Amino acid sequence: MGDFDGEQKEFIKKLVNFRMINGKRTRVRAIVYKTFHRLARTERDVIKLMVDVVDNIKPICEEVKVGVADNIKPICEVVKVGVACTIYDVPGIVARDRQQTLAIRWILGAAFKQRISYRISLEKCSFAEILDAC
Repeated sequence: MGDFDGEQKEFIKKLVNFRMINGKRTRVRAIVYKTFHRLARTERDVIKLMVDVVDNIKPICEEVKVGVADNIKPICEVVKVGVACTIYDVPGIVARDRQQTLAIRWILGAAFKQRISYRISLEKCSFAEILDAC
């Protein structure tokens, strides 16, 4: 998976595992990487570059991979609690892993809804959804 740190590797694994259907991991992994390559090209074209302290220029796409999930993460969610045969909706704080899981589900779910026909590739739809999330 290249020179990604642990958090980025986990993010990519979750993306692949959420969209894997009938064990087609290789196909889904290719779609995810095509999406990230498209993001990297777009970010360079738009000249959204981040300059390090050493003046090394690297595309912001490396931070987009994990940063997109950070923009969408929910902080709290409503949990149903039953007390004395009555169900109450109680707000609760969401754990960090669940926040990332929900963010990934929302991104990929929106990409699938955006995909009207099979002529439009899932790569393009997920690319558009990630750009919207930024």
